[in-house]
Formats: sequence, structure tokens, C-alpha cells
Amino acid sequence: MATLTIWRYNSAGGASRAAETLETLVKSELITVHDAAVVWWDEGARKPKLRQLHNLAGRGALLGAFWGMLFGLIFLMPLFGAAIGAAGGALSGTLGDVGIDDELIKRIRAQLTPGTSALFVLSADAVIDKVRDAFTGQEKPELMFTNLTPEQETALREVFAEDLEREPHG
Repeated sequence: MATLTIWRYNSAGGASRAAETLETLVKSELITVHDAAVVWWDEGARKPKLRQLHNLAGRGALLGAFWGMLFGLIFLMPLFGAAIGAAGGALSGTLGDVGIDDELIKRIRAQLTPGTSALFVLSADAVIDKVRDAFTGQEKPELMFTNLTPEQETALREVFAEDLEREPHG
């Protein structure tokens, strides 16, 4: 089962440093990352920036549509090119089916402010002790969200017509 986690950092660079650690863990096969993104908001900037971690995303990743939709809803702007406009309401309702409801979106919007960052990760198969050890000594994040049941994972896959575990046949 894939798990979506959202980690908030009290610095603009905290999530990027955590993403580097995550990349090391992926290479060591201590966690499977299906998709991930970093959002950071530099002090004095008008809006946050988004970077999808393509190098961590495995085959069948949710691609930019998921992150674009989520961040567009959170920040009321299409950061990643997803069309939010009229589809926003329907997309928001669909995200609710996978555990991302209006309250979580409001909470993320309120807590991701200039000078902070967040790491959004869709992962599985973590060797918890090793993962925890890898992050020892780094800035301690706040876990803002983690809650994908098997039904929610299935709904998420259906939303984007992706199968996280499917490998191409050739």
C-alpha cells in the first residue's frame, strides 16, 4: 500500500535537504518512492515554488497532474500547469475521496508561509528504522498528513488512471 505523507519544515530549505536524504534512501532500496514534490517559500517571495522529484519517482508515478492539482487548490494558482478554474470544485471533491479534504487544504495553505517548506511523498515499503536513522540530526519536520487506506489508494489511482505498480511490458 502506498502512503501519502506531507512534512512541513520551519525553513525554506528544510524540505530540499530532506529530499536529498530521501534520494539516498531510494538508492539504498530502503524505501520505494512512487512520486514526491518539494514546495518552498523563500522569505520575501510573492509565492512558493514547486519542484517535482522526477529522479525519485518510479514507473507509473502520478506525474505532475496530481501535484499541480493539489498545489493549485492549496495556493489557488496553477503552480504546475494544472487547470484549476471550473474543474477545481470537482477535483477538490475527488481529492477528498483519497483523504485530502478542504480542511487539510486550508491547514496547508495557512501553515506554508514565507520562510517554510514542505515535502510531499507517495511511498511504500519503507524500512522504518533505517529511514528514521537517516533523518536523525536534520531539522525536525511536522507531519501534516498521512492517511491512505487501501480504498483511498485505489481511488487515487482511478482519478489519474495510473497503476503505481504496473511495469511496462516490452
